[in-house]
Amino acid sequence: MLNNFKICDRDLDAETLAQYRQAEAIAVDTETMGLIPHRDRLCLVQLCDDRGLVTVIRIDRGQKEAPHLKILLEDANVVKIFHYARFDLAQFKNTFSVDTNPVFCTKIASKLARTYTQSHGLKALIQELEGIELDKSSQSSDWGNPNNLTEEQLRYAANDVRYLINARKKLMTMIEREERGELVQRCFDCLPVLVELDLLQFQGIFEHK
Repeated sequence: MLNNFKICDRDLDAETLAQYRQAEAIAVDTETMGLIPHRDRLCLVQLCDDRGLVTVIRIDRGQKEAPHLKILLEDANVVKIFHYARFDLAQFKNTFSVDTNPVFCTKIASKLARTYTQSHGLKALIQELEGIELDKSSQSSDWGNPNNLTEEQLRYAANDVRYLINARKKLMTMIEREERGELVQRCFDCLPVLVELDLLQFQGIFEHK
């Protein structure tokens, strides 16, 4: 069984929301039916705080509101840590009309800090920084029936957020050492524009063609 793990239906309960709002930062991830927000619905939202409490929120088909989750995602005092934030922010914007802020993206941070490698996926990142090999076998599985998820799927979902807080700390140490802190923050500040372009299905507008 999974340790320090909670499941909520449709939204966070008030007690868990209050607990997460006490944190300086929380890790966030999503599971969806695919990679196109307008077509592929949001199925799960995973959260983790610095005490290791993992919460999985099961999202119903057609659901358009999650008031407690919205409060947390828009709380200016809590940093939301993602790996490839651009995708998750688009899902939240499309599904719940949420403008998530402030944000830290470990993928962007990895690309600015770990310039000695081309491996910036979550599995490679956590392997190097935490010495833990994530099991990705459930990554491309059916998340569309969240009431009947296997323990393997739940473990996968939990592990995608369980190590992000420590990864952020180690990446920031590297970024500050290389004097790229201002640059990485400016990248994060650009994410809302990229999300809006993605949702409007603009592609390649910065390319010279």
